[in-house]
Amino acid sequence: MLDLIRIAYNVDPEKVSGGPSWLEMDRFDVLAITPAASNAESRRQMLQRLLADRFKLVTHQDNKPMAALALTVGKRAQLKQSDGTGDPGCNFAVQNAPGGGGGRGEGGGGPITLPVIAYTCKNTTMSAFADGMLSIPGAGGYFNNKLVVDQTKLEGAWDFTIRFTPKLPAGIATTGENIPFPDALEQQLGLKLEPSNVPMPMIVVDSVNRTPTPNSPEAMKSFPPLPTEFEVASLKPSDPATAGGRGGGRPDIKNGRLYVPGIPLKVLVIIGWDLNGDEMLVGAPKWMDEDRYDIVAKAPAGVALGDLTPSRNGVPVNIDAIRPMIRSLVTERFKLVSHMEDRPVNTYVLTAPKPKLKQADPASRTRWQEGVQPDSKGNKNANSSLGRLVTCQNVSMAQFADMLPGIAPGYVHTEVMDATGLEGGWDFTFSFSPVGALRQVQAQAGGAASSSAPPGTVTESPDTPTAISLFDAVSKQLGLKLEAKKKPKPVLVIDSVERQPTEN
Repeated sequence: MLDLIRIAYNVDPEKVSGGPSWLEMDRFDVLAITPAASNAESRRQMLQRLLADRFKLVTHQDNKPMAALALTVGKRAQLKQSDGTGDPGCNFAVQNAPGGGGGRGEGGGGPITLPVIAYTCKNTTMSAFADGMLSIPGAGGYFNNKLVVDQTKLEGAWDFTIRFTPKLPAGIATTGENIPFPDALEQQLGLKLEPSNVPMPMIVVDSVNRTPTPNSPEAMKSFPPLPTEFEVASLKPSDPATAGGRGGGRPDIKNGRLYVPGIPLKVLVIIGWDLNGDEMLVGAPKWMDEDRYDIVAKAPAGVALGDLTPSRNGVPVNIDAIRPMIRSLVTERFKLVSHMEDRPVNTYVLTAPKPKLKQADPASRTRWQEGVQPDSKGNKNANSSLGRLVTCQNVSMAQFADMLPGIAPGYVHTEVMDATGLEGGWDFTFSFSPVGALRQVQAQAGGAASSSAPPGTVTESPDTPTAISLFDAVSKQLGLKLEAKKKPKPVLVIDSVERQPTEN
């Protein structure tokens, strides 16, 4: 519901306050046909009306103080006044990045080469720069979930470029340039970010029903079944010089066309068959994880490939509509033959030997987020140097078990079963190291963890504040225990597949 409201009113989710505890948890599918002459603004108004009609949503606007970051001028701004020509906007380029992204030394165990992000804005106001700051690629780790508000008092539009490097956990060896975003902002542009409580316009949720009114049978007849094939698709091997990382490049949607560069076939199968990680795919030859392919495809008319208003909080690809089309494309072009069967795979059991949790206010929103809450007074487990800092609010243990694969996909690939016996909602914060960072620190310290070991087997880590596994963090910081157990689960078994796809 939070996503539906922020789309309908075109606001950041942080600017939606009030409402019931389930506002960020319950999920809904909205399928609608809009008039041909509609635009983004009219579609938002339609969604507002739908939420009022079907969920009885009642809201009002208000100004409330919010913990934010104020963008101010330091000793002297170092910006060039724009001449007003050209379309306003910003774009980015990645510099000094081996293979299209940050790289490691020989053998994968050496220092990480940080990519340098060059973010260039033309004819851009300071207000627009501040509003878009959380969306700057690679910069999000510096803001701790706080919105940025322009308090520079600089009028007019400006041309500028800022060069910075993404934030990594403490203790990770790096090589090359290391330019934290706040330092780059001050040294290159003469601007600063300062913590502040800022009155902001908010959408306040007064009331909303958890269950929408039923769909009418007449309306449902208007929607034919979703197509199972792209209208047209091009699939070809990627140029080795431009192929991206393991998961490929970022999907792009323009004018009803989907472009996915440098993606392995294994990832395509996992997406198309909606598998929960590598362990749910059996019999895939090694090349399925190594060879890369570029896909350009167009869906049949009437099928939306993307989100209504893509943003830093919205997934830009309508994955549920695309899955059956990907299955058909892969099956046809690679002559893939497969079947489902039960195999023993890792599942996880969550128990509570010595819980260290705080009982939650039952009226507060159920949520988890990266970083601490903006209004947090601090937490003894909030060690951001460990790389992953997670805050849960009014979360039941059953909900926490459901959240864990999304919180830590590098460690937990399959379902987690709640066996804690703890009732009600809880507030807690914990921090841990990403799998790759943990292994690098272990390797540097002469630890026994192998870089080739499955992520789920990493259960021990050096007793150091710069590296701790998810399993240790859950145990030491929360008093819970997360154990892997084998359980029969349906997996996709590859019977046969051809390496060379058929011609376009």
